[in-house]
Amino acid sequence: MRPTREHATSNGQTYFVTSSTNEKKSLFQVERYADLFIRNLYDYRGKGYLLHEFVLMKDHFHLLITPTESLEKAVQFVKGGFSYKAKKELATNTEFWQKGFDDHRIRNAQDYRIHQLYIYNNPVKKGYCSQPEEYMYSSARGGFELDGAPQGLKPLATAASGAAEAAPCQSKTEEWKG
Repeated sequence: MRPTREHATSNGQTYFVTSSTNEKKSLFQVERYADLFIRNLYDYRGKGYLLHEFVLMKDHFHLLITPTESLEKAVQFVKGGFSYKAKKELATNTEFWQKGFDDHRIRNAQDYRIHQLYIYNNPVKKGYCSQPEEYMYSSARGGFELDGAPQGLKPLATAASGAAEAAPCQSKTEEWKG
């Protein structure tokens, strides 16, 4: 039996959040869906959550966020906001998301760093690129406006610093900047 989720209110806690597409379909290999997801992520940044790190894979995403209201509301902005915009702007009735999401409350700077590196290295592990900075749908790429790690969670060192010059996966990243 799965443990009951601790109800996260606006308590200043930071979370690693994961959610998958419906039936694990590779929906985000379609560039217009991926671009809309990133744009939506930034539309709600500062309104529903602070965005520290992210990666959008073909069939799921990972975020490091600090909700400004509740964790559930922050994820609703990410998933529900994207679904609403996709149906409206892309004229699709696709069911995008599996129900629910997984979360882990970040406990300390070491825990933050472990999850930050997981986000950075997920595209490398999946074979999408050879270096984290090459993957265009990740904060590891550089060039994205992000909220700094909360006090007490700041890692001692940072991984990916700046964008790769000749990344093989370039796209409309200019639109994604905050």
